[in-house]
Amino acid sequence: MKQIGRRRSLPKPSRPIYLTAVDLFAGGGGLTLGLKRAGFKVVAAVEDEPHAFATYKANHPEVLALKQDIRTVRGQSLLQRSPSGEIDLLAGCPPCQGFTSLTSKYKRFDPRNTLIREMTRLVKETAPRAVMMENVPGLTTKGKKLFVEFLEVLGDLGYIVSFRVLQTADYGVPQSRRRLVLLAGKGFSIGIPEPTHSRFPKPRLKPWRTLREGLPQLPRPLTLEQSKRFGGPRLFNWHVVRSLSPRNQQRLRLAKPGKVWTTIPRKLRPACHQDKNAGFTNVYGRMAWGRVAPTITAGFATLSKGRFGHPDQNRTISVREAASLQTFPLDYIFDTQFMERVCEIIGNALPPRFAQTLSRSCYQAILAPQSS
Repeated sequence: MKQIGRRRSLPKPSRPIYLTAVDLFAGGGGLTLGLKRAGFKVVAAVEDEPHAFATYKANHPEVLALKQDIRTVRGQSLLQRSPSGEIDLLAGCPPCQGFTSLTSKYKRFDPRNTLIREMTRLVKETAPRAVMMENVPGLTTKGKKLFVEFLEVLGDLGYIVSFRVLQTADYGVPQSRRRLVLLAGKGFSIGIPEPTHSRFPKPRLKPWRTLREGLPQLPRPLTLEQSKRFGGPRLFNWHVVRSLSPRNQQRLRLAKPGKVWTTIPRKLRPACHQDKNAGFTNVYGRMAWGRVAPTITAGFATLSKGRFGHPDQNRTISVREAASLQTFPLDYIFDTQFMERVCEIIGNALPPRFAQTLSRSCYQAILAPQSS
């Protein structure tokens, strides 16, 4: 049959040119920041804790965030937030505090340990093209049953899984922080990113970034009490510290950068450490300029909870300094006036720089099958 006139072109599919992502257990938004920097459009996030949620919304107002218990979230509600009706990457860091080495001496059950099953459920309900999960290394040992269950479900759904325990300092984070990373593509593999930095000299790898490189140059911080007299810690961009007792000031003055608490005279040690050299050895210590920082936990503002003393000054690192060691930018907003809450938000966060590296691997792997 002869065709008359110009051929009419059919409209192109309405699928967006960007890749979509959903951030489960979003916290204050460290993972979302990494996802966005890697090129994803984060279309939805879930976070139930009020202060973390407020912080998330202050920094990512364009994301449709759900202040909701993950157990009540349905996959369909997440799919509806994507313009394409599909999710390219479902990412999350389920809280598994019961599996971390810092809680190994406690035997009580933590109900948060089973929240990984909610991520499993949402993978089933949304069928994303890729899955990214980050967690404590102990999930593969103390939490092995739950982890194996997650792997089996992913395999049954057609995902090809890669996982490994990584050191964030190997990826440019100025902090020693070992994390379990799982990347899975539906019918395709996602490679674990190769390190960019090394503790020891290696060809084509940069040296670990030290505390000196990671701490911003800021004036001396105020104490929390001082900041409250002048309008509150947020007015000072959370560059504040807790006051130290006279006893702790003595201990810190005698602590040597990078050394453990055994360098402190026995008479000044806490009673639990006076007659033995066992237990957590990094407490009451100072960081060292020429090394990476220790793992930034939610206890970084308390001298007795780790080696969080400033290398030169008789104080702990400030909240803002801890955020910088977690690779949050200086203008990142922490929308709370409570010290405990801001410490939890920062200490529990996935470092955005590390999150960006992982997200970029997912982004590239998702696009690769389309070009073949």
